[in-house]
Amino acid sequence: MKKGLYLLLATFLLCSAAFAWMKVQEWSIGDDYAVKFSGKYADGGFKTLKGNIVFDEHELAGAKFDVTIDVASINTGMGLKNKHARGEKWFDAEKYPVIHFTANGATKTASGYETSGTLDLHGVKKPLTIPFTFTRNGANGVFNGTFKVNRGEFGIGESKGNDSDFTTLQVTVPVAPKQ
Repeated sequence: MKKGLYLLLATFLLCSAAFAWMKVQEWSIGDDYAVKFSGKYADGGFKTLKGNIVFDEHELAGAKFDVTIDVASINTGMGLKNKHARGEKWFDAEKYPVIHFTANGATKTASGYETSGTLDLHGVKKPLTIPFTFTRNGANGVFNGTFKVNRGEFGIGESKGNDSDFTTLQVTVPVAPKQ
């Protein structure tokens, strides 16, 4: 009986030690990221993206995404349009300086992965599911995703109740293992 108990305890300790050494992959965002958008009223991108990404293709439940975009970094290619986009009628960058997305976990899909989380935009928090792919390149990797956001649901611009309320985002985020 004692032998069985000792064997069970030893097995438990070995398994605990093995899992203690496992570490999920944390990533640093590379400089060559791209956050592009297109919609009826403007096309362009955001120049400032920061965040923390934890992702391992084999441990999807442990995935975490916590990223922010500096609203003032918007670039439509036209100075006046940038000023207008940062203004009170659109993003109101002074009052709402960042776009923030957080998500825990990811799931495998037929075309890659998806993560569901919360998008905090223009003072409004809404659930958002983002489909994406992840491609390894040696120790590094690249996340790519294309998805739509209904800006009208976030109080950005005048909502028309049709397709013009949607903005398509294309995001490319190169990553390297966090040191």
